[in-house]
Amino acid sequence: MRQDTAASAPLAIELRGISKAFGAVQANKNISIKVRRGTIHGIVGENGAGKSTLMSILYGFYRADAGEIFINGTRTEITSSPVAIKAGIGMVFQHFKLVENFTVLENVILGAEGASLLRPARAKARGLLKDLAREFELNVDPDALIEDLSVGHQQRVEILKALYREADILILDEPTGVLTPSEADHLFRILRGLKEQGKTIILITHKLREIMDITDEVSVMRRGEMVATRTTSETSPTELAELMVGRKVLLRVEKTPATPGEETLRVEGLRLRDGQGVERLRGLDFSIRAGEIVGIAGVAGNGQSELLEALAGLREAQGRAWLRGAPLPLSGPGCDAQSRRAARIAHVPEDRHRRGLVLNFHAWENTALGYHHDPAYNPSAWRMDQAAIIRDTSEKMAAFDVRPPDPQLKASGFSGGNQQKIVLAREIEHAPDLLLVGQPTRGVDIGAIEFIHQRLIRLRDAGAAILLVSVELDEIMALSDRILVMFDGRLMGERLPEATNAQELGLLMAGMT
Repeated sequence: MRQDTAASAPLAIELRGISKAFGAVQANKNISIKVRRGTIHGIVGENGAGKSTLMSILYGFYRADAGEIFINGTRTEITSSPVAIKAGIGMVFQHFKLVENFTVLENVILGAEGASLLRPARAKARGLLKDLAREFELNVDPDALIEDLSVGHQQRVEILKALYREADILILDEPTGVLTPSEADHLFRILRGLKEQGKTIILITHKLREIMDITDEVSVMRRGEMVATRTTSETSPTELAELMVGRKVLLRVEKTPATPGEETLRVEGLRLRDGQGVERLRGLDFSIRAGEIVGIAGVAGNGQSELLEALAGLREAQGRAWLRGAPLPLSGPGCDAQSRRAARIAHVPEDRHRRGLVLNFHAWENTALGYHHDPAYNPSAWRMDQAAIIRDTSEKMAAFDVRPPDPQLKASGFSGGNQQKIVLAREIEHAPDLLLVGQPTRGVDIGAIEFIHQRLIRLRDAGAAILLVSVELDEIMALSDRILVMFDGRLMGERLPEATNAQELGLLMAGMT
């Protein structure tokens, strides 16, 4: 639908006066929003602004404390997700709701078998999947196990689940947070195709470029309230960023030129095979000096994750490495995460849920993870000082603007961006000599991105060496003092950010020199 006709389309969704509190935290405050049929409507806001809560209410995952919901003009009581599905609403969550050891087909029909006999349901689903794949470019092997699929293909399965249940309204929560650039481009082709078929799409994202590229209208939330709705063609990233944060935001990284010092890390002939014997790293040679950021550019799955994990002591590898001139074990004794921290190497993992946090632990417990032998936490060497850890966590939360600033809240109770800040605060505030950081701003809003970038630059200027892995090419180019490009486990070349461009890096990322 053209943007100049979107304003005249009938309403698919209208929310009036929606409020929702979790204890003392008011997640949504008297929110009203209108979404027109056959459009793509963006919702943006800082982490913790209440976007996901609002959409979870629409999907029946939560129940509002107050307010009304209208679907296609009819007031609708959405008391559960099955009720929402029956009303034609589907939702793809930021963290997928799939059974990993089930096939695609089994996941699609799970909960919607329609009969006690599975064989007819499976046959019907297989035919529908074939039709949906052809119509919306959602090609995926119905017999493949979820655990064997890429993240991009798993997301297609979530969309297929919603379409199989005949959803006319599709909600996507941070859909590109874990996708490569090519997967994100394919997703947007899918969304445009769905829109052309008359589907209504609500897109929650923190990436303003995506909002400008694909949406017809965009609504902005801040601290649980709806502050503005704009026709996308009549706004700008600068205006949206200011509305989101409540102040002017720099959409660029401000930094002075690096002044590198002594060599902190040197790696020669680094090789690594995974559990299946596949060679993931193929003889890497590079170095990082104190006071510089070296960025690793590359499409996800080309060895960047294995590189970080080998250097962090989480995987054994072959080759040689030196830290401040002393040998750094890549296998055997001394190749473990505890030894790396003792050597002043900090690690911000790419997947904060699997590697960075224990979601069922409190924030203060997560702050101590990996540093529980620190004398400040463990003065008696046999019993941790809980009060000291809580005080330290409060200080870190204040320094990194974690919301809510509650050390007693479980990690699962924080938004994704605030979870990331907890991990970053834990690692950065110990003033490491070498910081290994993967995807530092994945799933993080524009205000938090600005803050995280500033903290990384500050750490660099304090003399730390930083190895940065990110699938966001703009982030690599903005933060890095030198860029190394990886493809298929090899280094394809080194570039200076000021002497290259996205096109050249893209060719190297594709294996072309």
